Amino acid sequence: MEAVALFSFAGSEADKISFQKGDIIKVTEMEDDSCWVTAEVQGKRGYVPENYISLLPYPWFAGRVSRLEAEKLLHRQDTGVFLVRESESAPGEFSVSVSYGERVEHFRVLEGGGQYCIWDESFRSLNRLVDFYRSHSIAVEKVVCLRDLPPSPLLRSQPERNPYPNPYKGNSQESPPSARLLSHPAHPERETSHRVPEPAAGKPRLAHALCDYTPPQTAHLHFLRGDVIDLLDCSSSLAWRGRCRGRVGIFPPEYVQPLYH
Repeated sequence: MEAVALFSFAGSEADKISFQKGDIIKVTEMEDDSCWVTAEVQGKRGYVPENYISLLPYPWFAGRVSRLEAEKLLHRQDTGVFLVRESESAPGEFSVSVSYGERVEHFRVLEGGGQYCIWDESFRSLNRLVDFYRSHSIAVEKVVCLRDLPPSPLLRSQPERNPYPNPYKGNSQESPPSARLLSHPAHPERETSHRVPEPAAGKPRLAHALCDYTPPQTAHLHFLRGDVIDLLDCSSSLAWRGRCRGRVGIFPPEYVQPLYH
């Protein structure tokens, strides 16, 4: 899964990865009781502090959903409706479950050398794999392109849909959090007492650009997909004001994803 860096981080140990604010980080594994996640940045794999990143929202990721539960969710859905889940048979890996209308097929995602694949095409992240098969057939015997699963009460009721939550939702601070950055624990269950409490909810101070926004108006803020925008005013539902790449301007809020840290 992909995450965006909320702050810059300088790794002081060999197994920690350095990154800059706004970098896109590929999260490969997260232990439930650890302050660190295993991730990859620019081809280097190691640990990054969980409270320095925010997972990008992807409604197709179902998390710890079993093969049987996936089949129940996708039963008689339109052909191509899919979800991505954690593999039951291979912990730490993923499977793509796809409705064929009358049945559900499961595709194991193979990972090696930082690349993800189902067939011959390889991708740098799971997100890019999904995007590719939205316009290319994931099936061999017939054309089946991925389509989003309609909203499901069953999925909404599962608290573990997102195994990589951001523990700093609503924090208004502009500087990196003051959480104690511990060495990667050999026994994660012993480190739970060191986690920083979740602050109260508040207005977002940053936003992640979901797509390019390059309008001709000079008063508008130009940005590219993946940019992190400092929010200066988000009180209006029609236009927000922000700073990006040294410029200040307004932009439509539907082009971005607010980040709570």
